[in-house]
Amino acid sequence: MDSFSPISVPESLPKPQTFKKSFVTSLMEAATLKTPSFKEDTYFISHLKPSEKKALQELKDKLQTSSNGAESLSMWGISLLSGDEKADVILLKFLRARDFKVSDSLHMLEKCLSWRKEFNADIILEEDLGFKELEGVVAYMNGYDREGHPVCYNAYGVFKDKEMYERIFGDEEKLKNFLRWRVQVLERGIDQLHFKPGGINSIIQVTDLKDMPKRELRVASNQILSLFQDNYPEMVARKIFINVPWYFSVLYSMFSPFLTQRTKSKFVISKEGNVAETLYKFIRPEDIPVQYGGLSRPTDLQNGPPKPASEFSVKGGEKVNIQIEGIEAGATITWDIVVGGWELEYSAEFVPNSEGSYTIAVEKPRKIGANEEAIHNSFTSREAGKMVLSVDNTASRKRKVAAYRYVVRKSATISG
Repeated sequence: MDSFSPISVPESLPKPQTFKKSFVTSLMEAATLKTPSFKEDTYFISHLKPSEKKALQELKDKLQTSSNGAESLSMWGISLLSGDEKADVILLKFLRARDFKVSDSLHMLEKCLSWRKEFNADIILEEDLGFKELEGVVAYMNGYDREGHPVCYNAYGVFKDKEMYERIFGDEEKLKNFLRWRVQVLERGIDQLHFKPGGINSIIQVTDLKDMPKRELRVASNQILSLFQDNYPEMVARKIFINVPWYFSVLYSMFSPFLTQRTKSKFVISKEGNVAETLYKFIRPEDIPVQYGGLSRPTDLQNGPPKPASEFSVKGGEKVNIQIEGIEAGATITWDIVVGGWELEYSAEFVPNSEGSYTIAVEKPRKIGANEEAIHNSFTSREAGKMVLSVDNTASRKRKVAAYRYVVRKSATISG
């Protein structure tokens, strides 16, 4: 059995002079750190206002009448005429998207049903749409947030390459196929939802704006946005924008006319260089992709649920040592460690328990750049001792979030 005793050993330097932040910087940080005012609906009927309960019943009645005796109207395998709690969850999504205006909600619902039939949305998960090069790069589901919502990541920076852009968006037919694939990714996330009161009934979207060619993608982006807003109401609990460039205000003004106030209330904005700190607030590090300061790699999903990580922070002007004790002779320790934004010095050494033995430099001190991913390494000990992982942030004045995890294998057994 392995034990760990993380010990923080601050080696602080004198605090540097604090400078006043610019107005723009202050606004960006406030947007990054403040939890959005949006509060997700629980979908418990008992939590509804009397007027909302009345609207729900009216929508059910109108839907029954407008169905013209059809046996079933369904979405995501749920009959909307069944009267059960799953149907209520879906109907409440459409009602809330239209401020509980029954006629508007019914119109939206009917248009969505028509679109799903025409689009063949119910069978889209079974299709191979031929976008293997975009899987895990442009849009993909990866892990869950701290509340259990599936998380969808979006990154369109690869399309700054004109050849790639032409290959995917070169003509109307290509754009149509891409939109179908993008809907397929969203449907994968929705397939994980509970559709029940108190359950997980929406997803989280993380959109990476780094290198996004805003002009070229305007048509595709507007179509995706319109399609999702019209046909997937209340399916997103939070929209997190990361690597937000200076021109975000221009980009935002382009999209803003298409967004409802309720949608805007779900936004979280994270400027460049602040990605990990923002994501850690909503998602555990073992569920965050390595390129965003987390520990999740595509191959991890093949081995079941990710092993939980321990989180810590490194203050500016501080050095932190993490000590993993209780390592026996012949044991192999494997660890992952990451610091959001790195730009500090990292090292790892094995310290034997015996006073007559020498400390072994497993990883010599080296500067880790801002864009480097999580470190994954292992070491087999010849004698009992402890592993010490060091992160030295004394050259910086910025606090950084970090995480690590490890497993110790001895003989044929695994502990940790």
